[in-house]
Amino acid sequence: MGQLIKSFEKDFSTAAEAMTGADLLIFSYPVYTFIAPSQLHRFIELLKTSGIDVSGKFATQITTSKHFYDVTAHKYIQENCQDLGMKYIKGLSADMDDLLTEKGRKNAKEFFEYICWCVEHDVYEPLPKQAAAPAHIPVSPALPNEDKRGGDVNISEYPFQGGCLGCFNCAASGKCVYKDGFDDFLRNNIQTADAIVYAFSIKDHSMGSIFKMYDDRQFCNGHRPVTMGKPTGYLISGNYSSEANLQMIIEARSEVGGNFLAGVASDEINPDAEIDRLAARLDYAISHRYIQPRNFYGVGGMKIFRDLI
Repeated sequence: MGQLIKSFEKDFSTAAEAMTGADLLIFSYPVYTFIAPSQLHRFIELLKTSGIDVSGKFATQITTSKHFYDVTAHKYIQENCQDLGMKYIKGLSADMDDLLTEKGRKNAKEFFEYICWCVEHDVYEPLPKQAAAPAHIPVSPALPNEDKRGGDVNISEYPFQGGCLGCFNCAASGKCVYKDGFDDFLRNNIQTADAIVYAFSIKDHSMGSIFKMYDDRQFCNGHRPVTMGKPTGYLISGNYSSEANLQMIIEARSEVGGNFLAGVASDEINPDAEIDRLAARLDYAISHRYIQPRNFYGVGGMKIFRDLI
């Protein structure tokens, strides 16, 4: 599906026909950077805007990873399936090599037998209660104070040729197989900054497919936390207070990267004051070179990376 995503953007009818005729949908993907790959993000965006009705259908997922934040990836798919009114069944998180072993194949077979039993007996995860969204106060955009070490960058306008393919072409050289210059852009525009502030609107319980593509394509760093020590902050539009899974991703993203999370300013309540507090903490972190000790998100995540690499 990942390689077909651009064709689905042009014509979603083939995918729509397959889904409307199915009783069970299985989302199968490798976990990338805390959550599903950008291609699957985009597929879900297309599915939600297509208008097709998949409510009442069963859905589950199978992922491969080193269990590095597989829980946040699975929760993302679950939340979107339940948005669509689907009957979600808890998925299978396999280690990268599990399906190549006799035990792993046995687990997969037993999992599918369990899924069939759930479908036959109408057993699935209950739909969560929806919290009332607070009134949003729009944030007044500020003009960026640009200098040669960064400034304001609109990721949605970057000419990405595509999402990460997991091809490992960059493993030795650090150069991406795509020729869109993103690896150089990353090193020259992002990694040279004193601090990094990300801004996005919440979309489908996430940061959206373009931001996710930006995250995935940083694989060209070879899983090295090359922005370690840089303070980071977020400007987020949307009902952030009710997005517990996204909150975990934001914190874990900074913890694993060795970044001081200076804060998240959302447009839910009093955004100007939140932005001022974020700016003050960023200023302190830059001037004092402050790095906060890692918590479980960072320590546990880095130990998994250590075992992997």
